[in-house]
Amino acid sequence: MPSPSLFSVHVEPQGLRFDALSGVSLVESAREAGIVLPTSCRNGTCRACLCRVLSGRANHLIEWPGLSAEEKREGCILPCVATPESALRIEVPKAFLAPIQSPLAT
Repeated sequence: MPSPSLFSVHVEPQGLRFDALSGVSLVESAREAGIVLPTSCRNGTCRACLCRVLSGRANHLIEWPGLSAEEKREGCILPCVATPESALRIEVPKAFLAPIQSPLAT
């Protein structure tokens, strides 16, 4: 089994960036970097995380993600069950930086 690779992922239109490990979902890699990609079910069925790949390649971790043939042709992916195969640029209009939790909050 090949060792995992690390790829740079750029999130548009916000200009956010995170590193994603192959074999790990894009949602999980983004969360590790403090970036929230919209999600709900995290198993590829609800489509809350639907986004579009602007450049690069991603592969779904499950055989039948909840995408139509047309959406696949348009470059749509479900990042909750997708992993990078190269550097990526994805369009996720509702992505945002997670608020920083202060340890001094009362």
